[in-house]
Amino acid sequence: MNRRRLLPLLAVFALISLPFPSTSAAEPEEKSYDVVIYGGSSAGIAAAVQVRRMGGSVIVIEPSRRIGGLTTGGLGQTDIGNKAAIGGIAREFYQRVRAYYDQPKAWKWQEPTSYRDSGQTRTSSAEATMWTFEPSAALAIMRDLVREYEIPVVFEQRLDRTPLADAGHRARGATLENGRIVAIAMEGGQSYRGRMFIDATYEGDLLAAAGVSFTVGREANAVYDETLNGVQTRHAKYHQFVPGVDPFVVPGDKSSGLLPGIDADGPGEEGSGDARAQAFCFRMCLTDHPENRIPFAKPDGYDPLVFELLLRNFEAGEKGMPWINSSMPNRKTDTNNRTAFSTDFIGQNYDYAEASYDQRESIVARHRTYQQGLMWTLANHPRVPDHIRNEVARWGMCRDEFERADGWQQQLYIREARRMVGPTVMTQHHCQGRQTVDDAIGLAAYTMDSHNTQRYVDANGHVRNEGDVEVGGFSPYAISYGALTPKAEQCENLLVPVCLSASHIAFGSIRMEPVFMVLGQSSATAAMQAIRTDRAVQAIDYDALRQKLLDDSQVLTWTGPAKKPAASIDPKALKGIVVDDEAAARTGFDAISQVVGPFVGTGYRHDGDNDKGYQSIRFPVKIKTPGSYDVRIAYTANANRATNVPITIRAGGKTHSATCNQKKAPPHGSFTSVGEFEFPAGDATIEIGNKGTDGHVIVDAIQLLPQ
Repeated sequence: MNRRRLLPLLAVFALISLPFPSTSAAEPEEKSYDVVIYGGSSAGIAAAVQVRRMGGSVIVIEPSRRIGGLTTGGLGQTDIGNKAAIGGIAREFYQRVRAYYDQPKAWKWQEPTSYRDSGQTRTSSAEATMWTFEPSAALAIMRDLVREYEIPVVFEQRLDRTPLADAGHRARGATLENGRIVAIAMEGGQSYRGRMFIDATYEGDLLAAAGVSFTVGREANAVYDETLNGVQTRHAKYHQFVPGVDPFVVPGDKSSGLLPGIDADGPGEEGSGDARAQAFCFRMCLTDHPENRIPFAKPDGYDPLVFELLLRNFEAGEKGMPWINSSMPNRKTDTNNRTAFSTDFIGQNYDYAEASYDQRESIVARHRTYQQGLMWTLANHPRVPDHIRNEVARWGMCRDEFERADGWQQQLYIREARRMVGPTVMTQHHCQGRQTVDDAIGLAAYTMDSHNTQRYVDANGHVRNEGDVEVGGFSPYAISYGALTPKAEQCENLLVPVCLSASHIAFGSIRMEPVFMVLGQSSATAAMQAIRTDRAVQAIDYDALRQKLLDDSQVLTWTGPAKKPAASIDPKALKGIVVDDEAAARTGFDAISQVVGPFVGTGYRHDGDNDKGYQSIRFPVKIKTPGSYDVRIAYTANANRATNVPITIRAGGKTHSATCNQKKAPPHGSFTSVGEFEFPAGDATIEIGNKGTDGHVIVDAIQLLPQ
């Protein structure tokens, strides 16, 4: 039988089987709601709660079988940038996470005292929140909210995206009259009428069906006078290949063709726009508990060529773990991308945003197969370094988290799909404080963060990644209400808290789950105000909206310490012999930062407190005048730094050792002395490593001053 014919029956089954209020497939056809929410993401659930608190009627239509989106789909390592920027229902959610784990019964696989929370400040009594959690815990909390506020949720019903003839990208699923959506229709024929609509999907399907303007991919820098948008080969320093990795199936033989995943048309002109999307992945929830662990299995259709670049990168010198394995409660993790070849399936999602449902399912399946093959390769392949293979092999999927028998989730991490083009477009200038808004409906605070977008062959004939940009150092900033609404002439009763109006690089800062919850609540508040005043969403009284948001504990203005860009020191302005990290040879130390200053050059590198003993940086030194030199190293001090950073000086056939405590502030500007050493004329090196270190290791520059 055709699967689509089963959807209504499956939807009813899902609703009956879930222990919270829900709606059958037949009921909504006879009823109209104040607010219809398409998408049961974290934003959608927050919006529904707010509608109910304001006395409105609401329904949530979720195309899958699970509410909460990425918050319940594996993203338990909550990124926000500054937790003080989060208020309202979003903060209540993280307070509920804290209350959940304050219950002894929540700790099945681990004692709570043994849980180390990856630095997310679980135990802060001042805020009574917790920002790391299992997917199942988040789902339980979302279900509690739905029960408490008697929110009807319909599962497994997808918007009818059949194109309307001669209507642009309009689709049959959205019926408009006089510039307003009056009803939305599903593939199975169900129809939902409402006065206001909220598109809370990661894809922006409803806004597209309604004929609202949107964009996909990266704008050129010139569009909004930005510097971090478009093709970014010069910024692509993170998660990068070791120099010299061959891109061809047969090394050195162009006629053998490129290995899978390399874009033959890349990278494009620097700063130019394209339709490429930053990479997706599954945020894996892993465990090392033997009773709950499902070992990584080799998937059907495994293609060893897909992972050849991974193995060649190791053989070229990569020593780092190809994941960020953040600790969650109960001996579980939120596992994310790290290094050049990792969980991100680079270049395989360009068509996702506007693909059909069948095509999207195929893309999701390919991502899962890729990641399953990656984990099997890392855990089993003899060309993987022993320390990595042994570490990966002790982990596996969780038996108790997701519906699939193999432990994998359904929810792919859709980092970016469609982005609406509304009255206000949030840009890099808003993130960095050069532009401000006067209609704030929430704050964002995270680094402008884009994952890699493509792989290409550089001028030297080697493979490189492009698209990763990580630029922060700014204070929390306000998001404009005008970024949540379409242009008035396109639709008067739609709000979009997820696929909001922002440039690619600004969206990279805004696209955090706590912020989506904030924006969901603000969208619902605006929708209810528009209903009560009988106005278009673009014409409501902002002052009244602002007061209601403040009354409901939303944070609209940043009153904390203002961040100023960290000071940079020009290496040419320093005395003696100075070598910046840009001129050094590295194994690891891929992460670059500009957050804490002053630093030398364009920034400094750090080891991420990972891969101890497998990261090092070697500064080449040319000695013209022999003699005694004071050797100094530059770093930025912090409480999380290592106290025992090893330094090796090699000169004239002799080797000297020193250590540095990077918790202590450097006494000479950005530099601290590690001793005086004799240097004959010729070549020398100064190496900094991270073997046995007890915190983050920072590398910036070295300076030799003649004595």
